[in-house]
Amino acid sequence: MQLISPDIHIDFLGKRKLALIFSALMLVLSLGLIAGKGLNFGIDFTGGTLVEAKFKQAPAVADVRKAITPIGYEQAIIQEFGAPEEILIRVQNKNATNSSKISTDILDALGAAFGEDAVEMRRVEFVGPQVGEELTQAGILAVLFAMIAILAYVTFRFKLRFAIGADAALLHDITLVVGIFALTGKEFTLPVVAAILTVIGYSLNDTIVVFDRIRENLAFNRKKKKPDSEVDVVNASLNQTLARTLMTSLTTLLVVGALFLLGGEVIHDFAFALIVGIVVGTYSSVYIASPVMLALEGRFGPSDEEMKAMEAKP
Repeated sequence: MQLISPDIHIDFLGKRKLALIFSALMLVLSLGLIAGKGLNFGIDFTGGTLVEAKFKQAPAVADVRKAITPIGYEQAIIQEFGAPEEILIRVQNKNATNSSKISTDILDALGAAFGEDAVEMRRVEFVGPQVGEELTQAGILAVLFAMIAILAYVTFRFKLRFAIGADAALLHDITLVVGIFALTGKEFTLPVVAAILTVIGYSLNDTIVVFDRIRENLAFNRKKKKPDSEVDVVNASLNQTLARTLMTSLTTLLVVGALFLLGGEVIHDFAFALIVGIVVGTYSSVYIASPVMLALEGRFGPSDEEMKAMEAKP
């Protein structure tokens, strides 16, 4: 069964300038949001105490905040966790010795407001500021090392201009995913960093499939008596891999969408980051990686036209 005709011919690269302008605007907007609004870092990065409480009846978040405000925790982050009866309360603090006091104070305040038998403490966690700073550095280094390794791998397997195109697409994807988190105010935690690294792998895989077909078609094109332009070759390659790209993206989105809707609060933000990453990663493999690779033709060694001329010499 074929969902897409093998004879399809979409002029992807004919719209590459518009796509690059659109991507540039999205990147500027994302960077502006990250710098201006900032990210809602979780206690994994900022340090603090997390308290999980279970109520017999689902409380309103406003009532929970009203109960803990008199004891000085009006700035706490309060949200439902999985079921409406389960509430997470995050309090930023710098001292581990205060963690038990914070949890006790919160439990007492909730017991006074809702009834002592109506609230049960489920867990208390503390992350120190030093650990949060180390985790931030580790997350940045993980992404940086991944980008460097990808640059080296794609350069070895293809050419440097292919590697720069792949890394440009990945930087585009990472920036947009982080920008979406800045826009929505969703909590930026370690699972989200793991999702970004997953997006890097997913997007790279899609880009490599396209690049592999481009390389095959370029080699075949050099042997033709009347070779096509490199733009035509890349366009044909994108159309040839379109069915695979769409099928992979759609089936992956189905799984990740199920996790997002049914997986519960624990992996909600992780799944959200993956959904955004899959969408922008599919887009970037077509409209970022390939156009950047084309723009660098002849910059790092002979172009394909020059290669053909050299091969034709006796």
